[in-house]
Amino acid sequence: MKDSRSIHLNRRQFVTTVLPACAATCLACDLAPALAAAGESPVQSEDKHKFDQPFERKLTYKQFFAVRYRNSIELAKALTEELGKEKTIALLKKHTAARMTKQGQAQAKRSPDTNFSTYVATFKDPETFKNTLTMEIVEDTDTVFELKVTECLWAKTYLDADAGDIGYASVCYGDYAWAESFNPQIKMVRDKTLMEGAPICNHRYIWEPKKT
Repeated sequence: MKDSRSIHLNRRQFVTTVLPACAATCLACDLAPALAAAGESPVQSEDKHKFDQPFERKLTYKQFFAVRYRNSIELAKALTEELGKEKTIALLKKHTAARMTKQGQAQAKRSPDTNFSTYVATFKDPETFKNTLTMEIVEDTDTVFELKVTECLWAKTYLDADAGDIGYASVCYGDYAWAESFNPQIKMVRDKTLMEGAPICNHRYIWEPKKT
């Protein structure tokens, strides 16, 4: 079963998904541009303090991501110079796995259930990643769901900054923990990522029911 999909992050998804993706960057500095990019103002009242007035700058998704991740990329590069690449990447992976485990667990608590179909439904909504990914569903059964991603704004952002290894450790690595923390019976398999220079990302999710 094939179904071409591309993605749009709404305001809530920017705040709950994209913004937490790298905690090293200043949240307060990025929230207003995120809302502006989504076509919304964080505050409307003229009676608010000047710090709380709407942020007028308009950003494209590409510009927003460049601003959003710039400081964290620079920090990771500085850590690489101080600690070495191996230690820095290991630290980033550890942090990313812990963060995405918490996200998967929180998502499971909010969801009506933790079935396989509920988890993969995230990727079937044509609006979810409209402006940040280009992807195609290449398999969709009761036990297997596979995506082929050919464009990823996260990958572009990090690769443009010559930081693909940092991007993989900070973003891609957490995909495994996200799936398994939503439900341990969901296993993600992937051997290609755009972040690592491959032409596609092949996200394959497998439902492995408990043996009785």
